[in-house]
Amino acid sequence: MGRSATALDYEGLDEAGLARLAKAGDPAAFEKIMQRYNQRLFRMARSIVRDDTEAEDVLQESYLHAYRKLASFHGDAALLTWLTSIVLNEARGRLRKRHNMVDLDQVDQAPENSHVVAFRSRSGSEDPMADTAREQMRRLLERAIGDLPPAFRAVYMLREIEGCSVEETAAQLALKPATVKTRLFRARSQLRDTLQGTFGGTLAEVFPFMGERCERLSNAVMARIETELAARPR
Repeated sequence: MGRSATALDYEGLDEAGLARLAKAGDPAAFEKIMQRYNQRLFRMARSIVRDDTEAEDVLQESYLHAYRKLASFHGDAALLTWLTSIVLNEARGRLRKRHNMVDLDQVDQAPENSHVVAFRSRSGSEDPMADTAREQMRRLLERAIGDLPPAFRAVYMLREIEGCSVEETAAQLALKPATVKTRLFRARSQLRDTLQGTFGGTLAEVFPFMGERCERLSNAVMARIETELAARPR
């Protein structure tokens, strides 16, 4: 993205290396952090606010907050976990303002049933009709996931769509592993009841945040960061 250093300069750096550079005042390192985690964090924000535009706004404000607070990041937790916490706080804060927050403890006590959703692996031809059908299924699945209770959506996004482990999901959402398993089980159950069937390999494709959208948000955040840096006393 045409800045003082190219994105390729940072490709080989791990999370800790990028965090060190960003804390040292390298905006390009922070830009690479955004590019690396945009999709997962967008999906987390989207799982809470249930609106693409507002989820983008949540990300933008969360990134700015994170950039301003980089000095407080000491590496006690993974950078992604720290960013996820900021995104969740921002998203949930917006829900509280709308007086639409669901009591998560009550959600955990919802009735159980024995059904789970079984998703078949992707197969079949790549003809236009198949692509159209897959896109329709993806949109249907997105709506079904959007109708899950907030506590279920966040867990489902990380476990089934992002492919996170139980332990990683628990760490990012500040939950016990047993709670993650329970919420995932109930999310699958509700989806099965909603969808009454199985889908192909569309899970990894839902709530995409790549390409133009990713670049647009990263550019917007970097422009605001550059404005703030220019305004600081020298």
